Amino acid sequence: MRVIFRLIRRLILAVVVLIAGLLSPVAYVEVMCRPQGEVVAHTPLVGPDWQRPEGRTLLTYPEWHIVHAYADYAEVIRTGDPHDYGFLSSIGGFWSSTCALSQASGPHGGFPWETKQMVYTIGVSFTAELMAKAAYEETIGRVFTLLRGQTRAPLDDLSAIQAADYAVFLQQTPWYKWDFTRDAAALEASATDALRDRERRLAIGLEFRAKAAYAKVIEAAVAAVGADQLRLRAVVSGLDAAALSALPDVQVIETLPEGIVIEAPRYRVFTRLAETIIASGGDFVEIAGNDDILFTTITDSPDPGALHSFPRQGNPGHRNLMLIPVAQLGQTLSALPLGALEHIHDY
Repeated sequence: MRVIFRLIRRLILAVVVLIAGLLSPVAYVEVMCRPQGEVVAHTPLVGPDWQRPEGRTLLTYPEWHIVHAYADYAEVIRTGDPHDYGFLSSIGGFWSSTCALSQASGPHGGFPWETKQMVYTIGVSFTAELMAKAAYEETIGRVFTLLRGQTRAPLDDLSAIQAADYAVFLQQTPWYKWDFTRDAAALEASATDALRDRERRLAIGLEFRAKAAYAKVIEAAVAAVGADQLRLRAVVSGLDAAALSALPDVQVIETLPEGIVIEAPRYRVFTRLAETIIASGGDFVEIAGNDDILFTTITDSPDPGALHSFPRQGNPGHRNLMLIPVAQLGQTLSALPLGALEHIHDY
């Protein structure tokens, strides 16, 4: 009985240490990355019903960091193996960027607690997932790649394609809507008798099935509280109503002295839409009732004006987090090299 009790105590201790480790970045951000600066108020031109908390332009990045991480991972395993990916540096990038954004959030009203809770939750989940993948791929997974040799197995290529498709999907759609069960079935159908294929089918198949079960829980939770709004309103100058209404999925709402109010989709579609508006000679006066916005760029070296910058994995260049007034968005983006803009972070 003593042996059993000792094992139970050790198991409980291990669980406590694991939980403490996963929560330690949250504690660090809360204690060491406090918002700096006084709040700068802004009266929204689109009305209070369409104003989103300005701090949320900063809080949208951590979710996109995960999207970028999956894209980087897909690029690494397209020609390499999972153990070539820097799991720990990707985790570190999530929390270091969240820290920098938290410090910069003061003039923008700080972080709404409900949204910050969500960021912490996905951050801890992301950390746990990548640590688990690192523990497996750096040990058992690495052994099977050595046994495989230089020639890639069919499931090495299929899993890379699945990872790339998933990363693209995440740019516009919540992760829990992805069909992980379909991917697991595809692995089963495409696996050969090769040792590496059997290992990939088991390891990645278990991962997909676990994610499929977790996705159902998250989808039910989102349905209970309601999904986030999928459209926003912005004020645009420099273009007339006819030109704006001709843009895909854009609705002209009204004309103000400052510009024309439009309603448009959020997320990745908004980035492409904003590029089109600016390239056509338009400019933004306000977005989602706010006068500051965050966007990311990809450059050869770190941008000295960035809030935070770090190298990408699997792709060349550095990712820079840039925060500017909305009124400067058109001029700033027009001066960027072709392809440097990565994403405009709405609210």
